[in-house]
Amino acid sequence: MPAKPKRKLKTYQTSLGFYDQAIAAPSMKAALEAWGASSNLFHQGAAKETDDPDIVAATMAKPGVVLRRPVGSDGRFTESAELPTDLVDDDARPRRKAKGKTRSTKPPSKAANKSSGKIDDQAARKAAAAFEKEARRREAERRKEEAVRAKERARRDKAVALAEAALDKARREHDAKAQEIDADRAALDERAAAEEARWDKQRAKLEQALRRARE
Repeated sequence: MPAKPKRKLKTYQTSLGFYDQAIAAPSMKAALEAWGASSNLFHQGAAKETDDPDIVAATMAKPGVVLRRPVGSDGRFTESAELPTDLVDDDARPRRKAKGKTRSTKPPSKAANKSSGKIDDQAARKAAAAFEKEARRREAERRKEEAVRAKERARRDKAVALAEAALDKARREHDAKAQEIDADRAALDERAAAEEARWDKQRAKLEQALRRARE
């Protein structure tokens, strides 16, 4: 059976929090998953496919890896980006270029031009393979994290079960002792009542004898 052909990668861009983010992925869905987006940013107009040659070149060099730069800046996309420098200024706002204008005035490099929608088949296959490798790495990391969470849940559930079992055992022991005390109390009450009745009878006889002796 012939191998399934790999899908051609495209470059997608969005802004999340303090960063602009870009990634080379085979689909919008794959880009959203890599960004960890909880909603469709493309439908919301917060994400788009880009053919900016510098951005395309950067993402195609690391397909499947989310690259970042400070939001609103014109710097290079990298795996580790610093926070925007104007965060301390309350009046500062991210400066964005008008739609349709380029971010940089310098001419794109030859490598960038080659990556801008004109990647040859060999490079496209290589980039797609790298994306799948990165996707597998992320999936393996996700499975590892899920295994750790499952192990922690199992440990917590076991601890809860042991604590509940100990509480139930202590409650049963308490109920048994309380029943014993109630039984002992009932027996004492019965003995006290019997003693009171005996005393009343004996006292009546003795008082009657005392009266006869005084006559």
